[in-house]
Amino acid sequence: MAIINHGATFGADRAAMQPQGCDTESARWFTDRGFLVVFPMRRGYGATGGVLSETSGPCEVPDYVGAGLVGAQDIDSAVRYATALPEARPDQAVVVGQSVGGWAVIAYDSVPHPRVSALIAMAPGRGGWAGGEAGKNCRPDLLAASAAYFAATATTPMLWVFAANDSYYPPEVAGAMIAAYRKAGGPLEAVQLPPFGSEGHALFQGPGGAAIWGPAVAAYLASRQPAS
Repeated sequence: MAIINHGATFGADRAAMQPQGCDTESARWFTDRGFLVVFPMRRGYGATGGVLSETSGPCEVPDYVGAGLVGAQDIDSAVRYATALPEARPDQAVVVGQSVGGWAVIAYDSVPHPRVSALIAMAPGRGGWAGGEAGKNCRPDLLAASAAYFAATATTPMLWVFAANDSYYPPEVAGAMIAAYRKAGGPLEAVQLPPFGSEGHALFQGPGGAAIWGPAVAAYLASRQPAS
């Protein structure tokens, strides 16, 4: 079972969000390898609407830890549902998240997750494009410190994947998160890939992206998944 968690959007776009389709490149990469795929939506997104539960607050003093843990709660609900399906292995789920969804996956590793064997964060982070400005981040120092907070209780070795031209979390921001996570004892494999098109943040879902991130994900899953 692969449970793939979306990123974030705001304003009217948030209510218009829909789950990805089974014909998307990211879904096909997993289904071609025998996975069932679930695309959950977290609270506050999509047709059900409601208050955005995972907001991190003001840019000057963001609560990245709290926002991540709220997202982790929603991921856990999706994992519990998906692993109870009759076709699924009950304790070998693979959880993937992109951008803000990836940050929630990092938080999820810091809390109990007995149904999960692998956790993948694609371009994870919070606070990117502060004020709508590319390359500007809300308190990247707190982002790195929050990554270290999660690392202290993480139990499953993770895979993080970034592209060199990610304008939300450029190499200096991603590198600081990676270093802080590792220094705090978090088990982590991190991959910094070459630039992807005009915007590296789109690597996971962009056309042709799977050919670039696929080898790293396949190698990581081979180290985490038992033989069929």
